[in-house]
Amino acid sequence: IFVKTPGHSPIKTRLAATQGSAFAEACHRRASAAVAAVCSLAEAEGLLHAHWAVAEDVAAARAQWTGLPVLGQGEGGLGERMQRVHQGLAERFHGGLLVGADAPQIGVEHLRLAAGWLRAAEPRCVLGPATDGGFWLFGANRAARRELWTSVRYSAPDTARQFQQSMQQLGAWLMLPTLTDLDQAEDLEPVAAELRALAHPLPEQRALLDWMGQHESA
Repeated sequence: IFVKTPGHSPIKTRLAATQGSAFAEACHRRASAAVAAVCSLAEAEGLLHAHWAVAEDVAAARAQWTGLPVLGQGEGGLGERMQRVHQGLAERFHGGLLVGADAPQIGVEHLRLAAGWLRAAEPRCVLGPATDGGFWLFGANRAARRELWTSVRYSAPDTARQFQQSMQQLGAWLMLPTLTDLDQAEDLEPVAAELRALAHPLPEQRALLDWMGQHESA
């Protein structure tokens, strides 16, 4: 689960620009807790081994990210950091799933599909596209060369398309449902609607939704 640590990195700068940094940091913490709860449930089912992947020095961030083992993303741009984390997971396990903390409405069923798909012997990839053109999850059961990650223009309207095109030869692809990334104020209501639509929300997802509703009515 890719996260940034409040107090060590700027958090959700587009959301903070309109809602304030305190709201943005609280939102990031609560959304991250919701994603971690879903990943922990998947781990309890034997589907995966969940970790935090922190953008900062692990020792500096470890106290704020508890409950799961902590990995460092390392230096460089997003592509370099994702490649480093994914390669480390692929070397230890049968592959790796990179999940953003900006899609707290994910369900364990998404992770069941992704993990099951990657268990195959042949090369496979899975992508969870986002409504803004990015993606909220990527997984593969093979490590990819660094240039395949770094050739993509991230935070662009066609990032997911570029990314899939770059990784196209890595194996067969599974596409998960499109979700809304919580990046800016305009995303708050769509994310809340997707949380409300969950058939079996976890307590952390309900808590985030309640908190968002309280802020909306404040």
